[in-house]
Amino acid sequence: MAELATIARPYAEALYQVAKKHDVKAWGQALDALSQVAQDADLRQFADNPKVSVDQVYAVMTAAAKQTLAPELQNFLRAVIENSRLDALPAVVGQFHVLANAADGVADAHIYSAYPIEPAQLAEVMGSLEKRFGRKLLPQVSLEPSLIGGIRVVVGDEVLDTSIKARLERMKVALAA
Repeated sequence: MAELATIARPYAEALYQVAKKHDVKAWGQALDALSQVAQDADLRQFADNPKVSVDQVYAVMTAAAKQTLAPELQNFLRAVIENSRLDALPAVVGQFHVLANAADGVADAHIYSAYPIEPAQLAEVMGSLEKRFGRKLLPQVSLEPSLIGGIRVVVGDEVLDTSIKARLERMKVALAA
């Protein structure tokens, strides 16, 4: 996985530098669509076929993404296809979003909860989390029943785990010591 991140970083940085001159949000949406398409196993198999040209893969991807791409994004996509880097495209898009969010002073907060979180509860939790992490956060909530109760929040490389599962693990370690 670290290899994909290493491959993705220069692409993401170059994309972001060009996107700053245009509409970063629109570029992010187009890149998200391309990333979704690139994750399809059938497309990857099609792209890996030596009898298939770059233009054919490009045509399939743009049709499946249903996005009008800026000329710079068209060139980017062609470069990714020509260099056989479709597997790295989701990582590129992820790093692009991290760069865009950092420039805006925002970070993604991945919230894992054992139970669905109501909008009012989420607003309250986000207020506390933004104070705790010191920046504006964009929540992405996922259900993870194995937590038993509570939440686990991941912001970048920081983790705040207030789940019942984590508390039980800490108790287990304390009792075993």
